[in-house]
Amino acid sequence: MSVWQLVAVGLVMLLGLVGVLLPGVPGQAIVWAAVLWWALTDMTPAAWGVLIGATGLMLLNQALKPLLPPRRPDESGAPRRTLMIGGVAGIVGFFVVPVVGGVLGYVGAIFGAERLRLGGRGAAWTSVRSVMRATGYAVLVELFCCLLVAGAWLGAVLWA
Repeated sequence: MSVWQLVAVGLVMLLGLVGVLLPGVPGQAIVWAAVLWWALTDMTPAAWGVLIGATGLMLLNQALKPLLPPRRPDESGAPRRTLMIGGVAGIVGFFVVPVVGGVLGYVGAIFGAERLRLGGRGAAWTSVRSVMRATGYAVLVELFCCLLVAGAWLGAVLWA
């Protein structure tokens, strides 16, 4: 697979990661499709292993989705900008501090944005709890699933 194709797969995967944050965009399917494209083009055992793992993880996420609270961003009381800041910080955090940084970046950025908006630490934590109840857990689980797939793909590409 050429470098340009790898860049294209990476950009499609990034589009899918951002799509997880936007309502109505099938971000998880886009990330999986990017891995499928890479595996069908690369045809190595590592590529097929990542595709099989990604498929299993995505199916597990779909099976667990009904157990999570539904996304209700309007009930959180926080502006959509706060949720987007949290999502982008979660994506960046995942790659800066592998794996754990995704959760830390997501929750930390929501806390920071709410502290700036509301002015106090107590009010910010209250807002973070309401955001996590209204949308946070569902978004965080789906985003984390897609980040694990993207991380596995990046690891396989860099390792080979």
